[in-house]
Amino acid sequence: MFEDIKPLNWTPGPAIGYTVIRRPDGGMHFTFTNTTHETVMHWRAFALQHLYDSDRLTRNLYDLSRVEKISEEAIRVANEVNSDPNVRNIRLAIVVASEAVREAILEVAVLPGGVEAKIFTSLADAEAWLSRPLEKIV
Repeated sequence: MFEDIKPLNWTPGPAIGYTVIRRPDGGMHFTFTNTTHETVMHWRAFALQHLYDSDRLTRNLYDLSRVEKISEEAIRVANEVNSDPNVRNIRLAIVVASEAVREAILEVAVLPGGVEAKIFTSLADAEAWLSRPLEKIV
């Protein structure tokens, strides 16, 4: 279906608290376990590189259900990444397990002009929302 899916070019590190795999629809599925400085900086570099050569509408899933607290640094960096013009090409489902994490995510998700994002408490609901047809966000 997506014969020209670009490679992830993701390299794990010993202190990195996330993994990422390519979704069958060409998007990415991130699973986070923490938001330490090392994790946030690694994710920032990875995310900005993928935004740099973004060339199509994409569905991404961020599973934060194992994250208990989101650092202030993570919020600042997510706001920075969310300000990139190419995020308008992304539909992002975020899965959380706690109210504290949901509230922290809302600090990023409500910013104007950024990614089309929605927060969920189940992977199944997130996948259902992601599976809707993509339309260019203007």
